[in-house]
Amino acid sequence: MLFAQAGTISGKVTSADLGTPLAKASVFLSNATFGTSTANDGTFTMQNVKSGQYELVVTYVGYDSYHQTILVGATPINLKIEMHLKSYDLQEVNIVRHPFSKENFAKFIKYFLGTSDNAKKCRILNPTAIDLYYHTFEKKLVGTADEYIMIENKSLGYRIKYLLGGFELDEINQIVSYGGQYQFEDLKGTKKQLEIWRKKREDAYYGSSMHFFRALERNELDSAGFKMYRLIRTPNPERPPQIVIVQNIDKFMAKGMIDSANHWKELYNLNKFRETMIRTPTRPYEVLRTTDEAGVFAVTFPDCLYVVYTKKRDEDSNSYVYRPLDMANYMSTIITLYKPYTLIDLNGIVMLGKSTLYEGAWSNDKVADQLPVDYAPADKH
Repeated sequence: MLFAQAGTISGKVTSADLGTPLAKASVFLSNATFGTSTANDGTFTMQNVKSGQYELVVTYVGYDSYHQTILVGATPINLKIEMHLKSYDLQEVNIVRHPFSKENFAKFIKYFLGTSDNAKKCRILNPTAIDLYYHTFEKKLVGTADEYIMIENKSLGYRIKYLLGGFELDEINQIVSYGGQYQFEDLKGTKKQLEIWRKKREDAYYGSSMHFFRALERNELDSAGFKMYRLIRTPNPERPPQIVIVQNIDKFMAKGMIDSANHWKELYNLNKFRETMIRTPTRPYEVLRTTDEAGVFAVTFPDCLYVVYTKKRDEDSNSYVYRPLDMANYMSTIITLYKPYTLIDLNGIVMLGKSTLYEGAWSNDKVADQLPVDYAPADKH
C-alpha cells in the first residue's frame, strides 16, 4: 500500500462573528473520500484518514468557506475553526446569470468531464447550477457555479460533489483550465459491480499524473514503468502566432474567400515548435527538490519534461504530441511549467494552481477519469 499510517482529524466549528457553534456544517478533505458534518455543538471527527497532505474545507450557508492545509500522520489533529459571515456588496448582490445554452453546456461537458470511455458513463445531475458564458471575440467559454455540481460517475463508481472555483476554455490556444474543491463518495453496487469498479479505478490510476508523481517522490520510476526526458522547444519561425492564424481563418471564411482561408488552415496545422529530445533519461534527483515544509516537494526542470509510461500504448489516433520516429507509441505526456517550479504533496497531487500545462495523455484526463487523492491500488504493477 502507498499509505502505511492512518490518522484522526477532529475539531470544533464556530461562528467568529456570533461566537456560537455551527451545527451541520460540511467538513471534508478536498479531492478525497473523507467528509462529515458537525454535530449540534459544532464538533466533528474523521477517523482512519490515510496519511498525506490534504486541504480541509468547511462550508456553511451564509458563511465564507474555510480552507486549511493539513498533514495527516500518526499524531491526531485537533482544530479550532472560526468561520466568518459573508459580506455582500452591491456588485455581488446584482450578479446576473446567463441563460442556459445547450451548446455551451455541451462544450463544458466535453472539456470538464472529458471524452474517454469513463466520461460516457459520467453525468452532471444539476446542469443548471453552472453559469456559462461564451466570449465571442476572445473565443473563450468561462464557467462558474455558486453551488455544488453533483456528478455521478458510473464507470469508476463515485458520486462527486464539485465546488467549482472557475472554468475557462481558450479555443484560440486550445487550453482548458478549471479548479475547485470536490468530495468523492463511493456508489453502492453488487459484488460484481464493485469488482468492475476496482479494476476500472486501477486502470485509471496506472500511468496517471498521480501515479507518476508518487513514483517520482519514492524514486520508483523505473519499476513503475515511467521514463523522463528533457525536451527542448523553440518556436517554429514558419508558423505565425496562433491568434493571427485564427483571426485570419475567421475573416476569410466570413468573406467566403475559401482559398485564403484554406491557406491559413494549412499554417494552423504546422507544428508550433521545433523540438529536440535529449535521449539520455532524466533522473529523479535532477527534477525533485525537498522543501522546508514536511511532505511537500518542489519539481523544477529546464525547457519541458517528456514523460513516457511504458506499460500502456497511446491509442489516441488524434494525438499530436511530439514523438521521435524511432520511439514506440507508449503513452506520453509533455509537462511545461508556467512558473520556475511547482509543488507536489505526498499524495502525488500538484499543489500550485495554474503552474503546469499537460499535453498528450494527461491532458485527456478530465473529471471523469480522476480519483480521490487518498486512493491506493490494491495491487502493484
